[in-house]
Amino acid sequence: MRLLWAILLLCLAGAAWSETVVPARTLRANTVIAPADLALRSADVPGAFSDPAALIGQETRVTLYAGRPIRPGDIGPPALVTRNQIVTLHFTSGGLRILADGRALGRGGAGDRIRVMNLSSRTTLFGTVQPDGTINVSQ
Repeated sequence: MRLLWAILLLCLAGAAWSETVVPARTLRANTVIAPADLALRSADVPGAFSDPAALIGQETRVTLYAGRPIRPGDIGPPALVTRNQIVTLHFTSGGLRILADGRALGRGGAGDRIRVMNLSSRTTLFGTVQPDGTINVSQ
């Protein structure tokens, strides 16, 4: 009997409406989001952002169309490293620390994993972009 009442209450409760953040205009990929680029729309979209403050200063990964909800995979931290940029590669293992010049083969922000090429050996490696724009190379 309790199960029947619980099901009945869930059916009568209906959907809860909340506000969803949408772009106020179409934003091309690789655009840093400003407060004027966002608007709130009354809608219930699972997985979409509801707080504009979480998006301001982030960079679009894909083109965002006006009025459509913004999802977490659509944005990310602003890029610190661009493709073909000369970067410093850091390799640390125990007490050994090696610094080398490299070329970024991708674009990425802090925490992103990108491909890089060591300019001395022409070896392609993967590394993580650090907040200062250097690349921490792993084995």
